[in-house]
Amino acid sequence: MHATRRQFLQAASAAAAVAATARPLTAAAPAAAPKEKFRISLAQWSLNKRFLKRPGAEPLDNLEFARIARSVGIDGLEYVNQMFKDKAGDRAYLGQMKARADGEGVKSLLIMVDGEGNLGAPQEPARAKTVENHLKWLDAAAFLGCHSIRVNAASDPKLSWDEQAKLAADGLQRLCVEGDKRGLWVVVENHGGLSSNGKWLIQVMKLANHARVGILPDFGNFYTDRTKSELYNPYQGLREFMPWVKQAVSAKSWDWDTGAGRFYTEDRREKMEMTLDYERLLKIVVGAGYSGYVGIEYEGHKHSEIDGIRRTKQALEEVRALL
Repeated sequence: MHATRRQFLQAASAAAAVAATARPLTAAAPAAAPKEKFRISLAQWSLNKRFLKRPGAEPLDNLEFARIARSVGIDGLEYVNQMFKDKAGDRAYLGQMKARADGEGVKSLLIMVDGEGNLGAPQEPARAKTVENHLKWLDAAAFLGCHSIRVNAASDPKLSWDEQAKLAADGLQRLCVEGDKRGLWVVVENHGGLSSNGKWLIQVMKLANHARVGILPDFGNFYTDRTKSELYNPYQGLREFMPWVKQAVSAKSWDWDTGAGRFYTEDRREKMEMTLDYERLLKIVVGAGYSGYVGIEYEGHKHSEIDGIRRTKQALEEVRALL
């Protein structure tokens, strides 16, 4: 029996209806998870008493840093050169550090470098020697897979504002040339004195005038002179610094849950008092378009080092969820 054209169209329509209601053979791809506003890393200085084996502190070996970070759910490491001061050129030891990080599934992000001289030293030989002293840390950072070394822009405080800026910029520029050879950023932390004055440090950045120079802003290091209680506005300073940030921001924290507010951390030591609003600070960071790592640097006294790290991480995560 031959089907009429009308019968053919009716059958086709019925088949289409069945197909439309049938379960697909493969499930639709899930929507991509929203990108986090920033990631969280750990500054080794948070455990400085243990790593430096201070009296009364339970000793901790530098090679344990990766394990400690992973144990609190953190996947980014910010080393401090003081913790392995005599190992900068020891490739076997650095290899162990790298293996530990790889084994824990964490990333080596940067090395904070102190104690290698003043990049803004007034005397040319001293300035050149300081740059030379930093080269081993550039090499160590490159070997570990870091993106930066953190340095200090210090000069002679007896000199004028402009002269200190000029000298610090000269040392920085020279070091940036070396950093560029290794594909590394050279970032300056606001670390007391004029470096904690936003306008001065921005002037240094402009004078250094190198693509590899940048700033690692520390939320809490805005005292320009603690003996005189001279404090630069930390919120203003952070806003000034953000255009110069590369891949690291330091979330200084002290005591939590002091009554100031859930997202407030306080340094309650005499002549060092400071209260920081993490929500306000992180809005500045994220509002500037930054989405890299924010590193916990706990220096409080109310909590143990591990509890202070965990509480700071909690604050960062809760504020991040609100942004």
